[in-house]
Amino acid sequence: MTFMEEVTLEQVLAARETRVREQDRLLTEYRAPVISFTMNIPGPIKDTRLIRRAFFAGCNALRTALETAGFPMLGMSETLAATGCELRCAVRADATAVKRICVAIEDADELGRLFDMDVLAPDGAKLNRKAVNGGERNCIVCGAKGRGCASRRVHSVSELQAATRRILETHFAASDRHFAAELVTHALLDEVYTTPKPGLVDRSNNGSHRDMSVETFERSAAALTPYWERCVEIGQMTANELPETTFSQLRTAGLDAENAMFAATGGVNTHKGAIFTLGTVCGALGRLWRAEAPCRDTNAILQACAAMTKSAANDVFAALSTRSETAKTAGERLYLEHGLRGIRGEVAEGLPAVSETALPTFRRALDAGFSRNDAGVYALLALIARGTDTNMVSRGGIVLAKAAADEAALLLRSGFPTMAQIEALDRSFIAQNLSPGGCADLLAVAYFLDAWQHA
Repeated sequence: MTFMEEVTLEQVLAARETRVREQDRLLTEYRAPVISFTMNIPGPIKDTRLIRRAFFAGCNALRTALETAGFPMLGMSETLAATGCELRCAVRADATAVKRICVAIEDADELGRLFDMDVLAPDGAKLNRKAVNGGERNCIVCGAKGRGCASRRVHSVSELQAATRRILETHFAASDRHFAAELVTHALLDEVYTTPKPGLVDRSNNGSHRDMSVETFERSAAALTPYWERCVEIGQMTANELPETTFSQLRTAGLDAENAMFAATGGVNTHKGAIFTLGTVCGALGRLWRAEAPCRDTNAILQACAAMTKSAANDVFAALSTRSETAKTAGERLYLEHGLRGIRGEVAEGLPAVSETALPTFRRALDAGFSRNDAGVYALLALIARGTDTNMVSRGGIVLAKAAADEAALLLRSGFPTMAQIEALDRSFIAQNLSPGGCADLLAVAYFLDAWQHA
């Protein structure tokens, strides 16, 4: 597949002739309105990965709008070539109604300004925008209405190309941020809905917690959705700066997110750990983001998390080692007493619990035919078995926490234990007031990364 190939006028004219022949074929075969969708791309380069991404987005918008309106596509043909991307399709509907849909897509956002969705009536007549009260389109450089800039060649090709690139990058930067935030919210909900979860809030019980329920987590997840989008944006904005700069800005945003969480939950700490872990992951996505395609390489994302947080974590642990009296949190005290680096150390190492344990266990369970819920249960159990959850130690002490981790590991030795066995472990954890909250956060990270990788 070759991109960035300059095309000649002769090639453009030949492509136009082919388009007309295909339109005529569809009109003759179906005797119905025909949509001809092309990209409005200035300059001699008509086909790049980014242009194709925009074209496919336009195709999806068109298909969705036609399906919503109940207008079936009768036949179609598609061209992906150096001369540009094209979609032609016949539609069973009134031509004016079809044109109205196409104009709405063209005018929906700035990306639509790069779409040309012509509609031909069954007799071959081309409908114009005025037929459906569509206004004149604006110049992509200066915003002037109409085709005056183009007819008078007011703007250079380089100006037009720069404006096109800006439109494409701005659109996909925002849409990818929004999509990532939605997936994170779904991951948080998937985590709390996963049942059974030893010692944790799930659909069966509230685990070892008396101050929270599924509903508390739902309110918290909804309140945090804007935060994930902001984290991706911070990563995008600081991608050319030091990784530590990104993390510094994420920490500031995280404080605001904690306030939003507490406001939504009435002061209950539902997702403080997730704000740190998933906020860092989203920042990594932003740093690795490219308009042509967002990074879906899990290893690259986790390595970026480590690069952002390592120096900050090391500074904290070094300060604690020399000034033990500064230890305030349970996690800091556990580091001094037992050398446990907690979630701060986990993220600084690139979240190995996710890459080495949670994701492999989750995917192995899915491959074995288990449901997403049950695969999540097994992934959580494998995380507990690692024995690194500082929440478990702070609640039950180092000996009891190790015994609980060994119990989880024992269940996994036979492969995939029954849900009844895990429910028994849940009762045991509740009786001992144990709660693997850190493992729950890591499970949410695994849910998100799996969904992101396969999106």
